[in-house]
Amino acid sequence: MSATGDCFIVQTPNTAENTIILGRNALDADAVTETQEVHYYDASTALEGKPDGGADVIKANGEIMRVILQKSRTGAWGGDVGANDRNVSVAVSWAAQEPASNSDTLCSTDIVRLTLAIANNAADAVERIGLLVSNHSPDDAKYSFVVCDPSEVWLVSSGGKLWAAQRVADGMLRIKSTGLSVKTTIDKSSEALGDALKGQGLWDGEGDLNFASCFSADDATDIEWSGDAPLGDGSYTLTSMFDTLRSAADGATARSASVSVLSTGISCHWFTATPNASESVFKPFVFAQNPKISPLTKVPPGNTHTLLHKLHAQRKPAAVEDLKALEAACVEELNTYLAEHPTADEELDELMKDCVEAEVKFYR
Repeated sequence: MSATGDCFIVQTPNTAENTIILGRNALDADAVTETQEVHYYDASTALEGKPDGGADVIKANGEIMRVILQKSRTGAWGGDVGANDRNVSVAVSWAAQEPASNSDTLCSTDIVRLTLAIANNAADAVERIGLLVSNHSPDDAKYSFVVCDPSEVWLVSSGGKLWAAQRVADGMLRIKSTGLSVKTTIDKSSEALGDALKGQGLWDGEGDLNFASCFSADDATDIEWSGDAPLGDGSYTLTSMFDTLRSAADGATARSASVSVLSTGISCHWFTATPNASESVFKPFVFAQNPKISPLTKVPPGNTHTLLHKLHAQRKPAAVEDLKALEAACVEELNTYLAEHPTADEELDELMKDCVEAEVKFYR
């Protein structure tokens, strides 16, 4: 099952603090009706268990972070997008030739979880991804990631055990889920990348090194924004990203959607946990004191779908429109709270749980 997704990134100027908005539509035409779970892990469980690829990874030598993950398939160890309590978010934009389970390697989703569990910032995350790729990526795998914190955006692409990363300049960017996103602008990479590529017969040394082209994966071309594009004046907000993802969603391929609003204050992460953003509503999660998310975003033992997904599929036509009004009210209330509180207290512990369970009541 694919872990790919179209990513939309907006770096928003703000006189008080940096803000970066990362939106993502998970895509897979073959699995559009399959459930995508959302799981929360505290520091004691963030690295518990074995990665799906089966690699025996030295997981962490220092502090372990709390992590929220969306999963590309039921029962997956890792996630296709997620965030940690240090305001770092990592997403898979494209993956090809993913390994079989227990092949002593790492899937792209494994790398997301292993990275978020220890990254203090985006630069840390880039280095962690590079190390994991160098040591554990399958020789024929191709992965692309988006890495963000409140002040930096990075694109990281890999082919086999080689990787390259580009720091994105200010502004907006759409990353299409059709290839490797790092091309000729390379700010960090595997050691002696050019020599390594020439040694493998992937580059002849002539002209500019295009990392994506070396792996015949230069399809993630720059494409137009979907819907109203950001103006660069700070007017593009969380709800603007909701609109963008809904505008871009294709019912034939769109799975769950997510948005992370990363700030130096309290970051907030929004998940639909149901297919097709245009037919779904976003629920918020904040790393509060002891956060809890609803069990309705997890597949019960012996089942193939979450109860949220199942009830959403049986919804009445008017339910989503009614819920979008509640979504708008939730955004307004949460924005007011965030403006008045420098840290997230226990009042937000059950924020996502309450929103999920309120949604389910509309479907019953």
